[in-house]
Amino acid sequence: MNRDDTNTIIDLALAEDTGHGDVTSQTLIPSNLQGKAYMLIKAGGVLAGGEVAKEVFLKVDPSLKVTLLIIDGANVKPGDIIATVSGNVTGILKAERVVLNFLQRLSGIASQTALYIAETNDCKARIVDTRKTTPGLRTLEKYAVRMGGGQNHRLHMGDAILIKDTHLAVLRALGMTLKDIVIKAKEEAPRGMTVEVEVATPQEACEAAEAGADMIMLDNMDPEEMKCAVSSLPDNVKTEASGGITLKNVRAAAMTGVDIISIGALTHSPMALDISLELEPETLKLF
Repeated sequence: MNRDDTNTIIDLALAEDTGHGDVTSQTLIPSNLQGKAYMLIKAGGVLAGGEVAKEVFLKVDPSLKVTLLIIDGANVKPGDIIATVSGNVTGILKAERVVLNFLQRLSGIASQTALYIAETNDCKARIVDTRKTTPGLRTLEKYAVRMGGGQNHRLHMGDAILIKDTHLAVLRALGMTLKDIVIKAKEEAPRGMTVEVEVATPQEACEAAEAGADMIMLDNMDPEEMKCAVSSLPDNVKTEASGGITLKNVRAAAMTGVDIISIGALTHSPMALDISLELEPETLKLF
């Protein structure tokens, strides 16, 4: 994780949730109450966000003692304790929701990614994410994909040239052919930058490859079409399966021989992993 990005994201999350104080704890909880709590896993999955959670606690109250017991990327099961935190109870409670939001979201992404990896782990295809991320959380969500065993596609629009259907529609309206578009991209791309183009048919895939595309995105093709496209392309041209990929059909896509499979669902619709913060009543003491 990029530390500067992570700190900025945490600061925004805390400002959103605690910027006006925690009036409940300030009203009811003695300011000198000390205690200990633990983070409890309540559903199986893959952990991600432990270091983020620790940083949240320490930003809220630097005197808190946070101990991470399970590392990111590890498989977890119900009943596992992933971390403990001790110190001022008002600080613990003030950080609780932001901590859980990060842990549950990132672990959900990692867990979702791991399910796709399990379906394709004997195939050459790599599972990658997309830019369909929560605004502002991209670096953390892409980190969570890696913790689940996946890999990252473009971090942002400056990473590579990816000619999508919308670009094609605009340029075709200006009289350019698919071949013209790819040639122009190759000629004007920054040195060393790859050019990928989205196609809808095996025939378009061959046309794009002949024009010099480095990678071909096979968009919303069925497995037979993808297999046909892959077999028709030179070995040096990489292929990406994209569009409509689910756990039910990801293996069929992988079996076509594509190099990567991009899945927006990894980050745009994962189920949050059930994690809770539990206080230990016997540790509560007034100082």
